[in-house]
Amino acid sequence: MIKIGISSCFLYPDMGRTVFGPKSLSYLENDMGRYITQKGVLPVLIPDVEQAYLVDILSEMDGIVLQGGSDLAPETYGEQPVGQWRGDAYRDQYELRILDHAIKNSKPVFGICRGLQLMNVYFGGTLYQDTLTQNPNVGDHRSAQLYDTIKHPIDFVENSFLARLYQGITDPQVNTVHHQSIKDLGRDLEVYARSPDGIIEAFGYTKEPEGKVMGVQWHPEFSPTLGNEVIDADILYNAFLEHAKS
Repeated sequence: MIKIGISSCFLYPDMGRTVFGPKSLSYLENDMGRYITQKGVLPVLIPDVEQAYLVDILSEMDGIVLQGGSDLAPETYGEQPVGQWRGDAYRDQYELRILDHAIKNSKPVFGICRGLQLMNVYFGGTLYQDTLTQNPNVGDHRSAQLYDTIKHPIDFVENSFLARLYQGITDPQVNTVHHQSIKDLGRDLEVYARSPDGIIEAFGYTKEPEGKVMGVQWHPEFSPTLGNEVIDADILYNAFLEHAKS
C-alpha cells in the first residue's frame, strides 16, 4: 500500500475536558481522513515523538500531507504578534521537522491551508498575521459560523500546473476558511493560482517536478460540503498521489 503520512493537529492540556484533561492529544480531522483514504492508500497520522523515532517513521512514508488547523506563530517567521493571533509555535516546529525531512529526501508533499503557509515560511516567506487588518485590499476569507459553506472564484496562472490540471473548467471556485495568508512568497516557489483579490491560493516548489511539492490555501477535503459548486478535489489529490506512487 502507498503510505501517506499526515501531520497531526494538537490539543494541549485542558482541565476543563472530561477526559484526558492533563494530556496533549494528536488528532486527524475526519474529512481529511476520508479525503486521503483510497483503495491501496494507507493514511498514517504522524505522532509527536523524538527526532530519532520521527525520522524512522518518515522514512517509511511515500508522501506527506500537512493538514490545516491553528495559525502559525509569528515568531516562526521572525515577527512579533500584532494582535490576538498567537499561533501554535510548538506545532510549527513539529511540522517544520517533518517538512525538512521530506524536502531533503525528495518526498512528495501536499500542504493544505496552514500547510501551504508553513511551506511558505519554510522556504523563507512571511505571512499576513491577520489578512483583513494588514491587507485592506482583500475581502474576508473566513467565517467561523459559515465555515466551509463559503467560496470564491480562483484564477489559475496561465500555463501553470493547476491551469493544465483543470483545463477546460469555466468559472472555477474553491472554498475559503482562512484569515492568514501569504505576504512575501518563499524562495523557489512558483504561484499556481490566486484569488480575484490577489491572495496566493496555490504554489509549487520549482526544484521538484510539478505537483510533487505543492500547497493550496483552500480545503479540498471540505469540498463535499459544496459539491459541484467547487472544483473537483480528487483531481488535485490524484495528481499528488501519482508522485507518491512513483
